[in-house]
Amino acid sequence: MTAESDLRPIQPIRRFDVFAETKRLEALAHGEPDDVAKGYGIRIAKIVASRRFGGASKKSHSDKKSRPDRNASAGDRFGGEGDQKFRALDGELQTDETFDHEIVERMGPEFYEVVFQPAIRDALAQGRKYEEIRDTIRKDWKPSRR
Repeated sequence: MTAESDLRPIQPIRRFDVFAETKRLEALAHGEPDDVAKGYGIRIAKIVASRRFGGASKKSHSDKKSRPDRNASAGDRFGGEGDQKFRALDGELQTDETFDHEIVERMGPEFYEVVFQPAIRDALAQGRKYEEIRDTIRKDWKPSRR
C-alpha cells in the first residue's frame, strides 16, 4: 500500500466534503448503519450548501420535509420515512451510492480510506468542531499533478 504522505486526492478537497463526512460520522455515532449514515451526510451537506449559496428554490427553504428536524427522533432524522431507508432531496434519493460517487470517487477511494476519513474521525474524537477543522485539515491535501 502507498505511504499516507504520498497519497493525494484526485480533485481538491472541499468544505462540502469535510461537512458531509462530519455528518456521516455523527449518524454513525447515533447508531445508524454505514449506508444510512452516508445518505444522511450527503443530504445534509447539500441542504446546507444550497442555503449558503442560494441554490435552492424558495419552496425547499420553507418545506419542512427537506430540512432535518432537530426535534425528530434519530430514525426520522437520519433515515427515510416509513419503510424507506433513504431520504430524497429535490426528488432524488440521497444514498450511500450518492455519497460514494460525489465524495469518495471524486477524491479517490484510497485517499478517502487512508487519509481523509481517519483525519476527520480523529479530529472529531479530539473534540474539535467542523468549524475548527474545515479549512485547516484540508490545506495540505492538494490534488496530484497529472
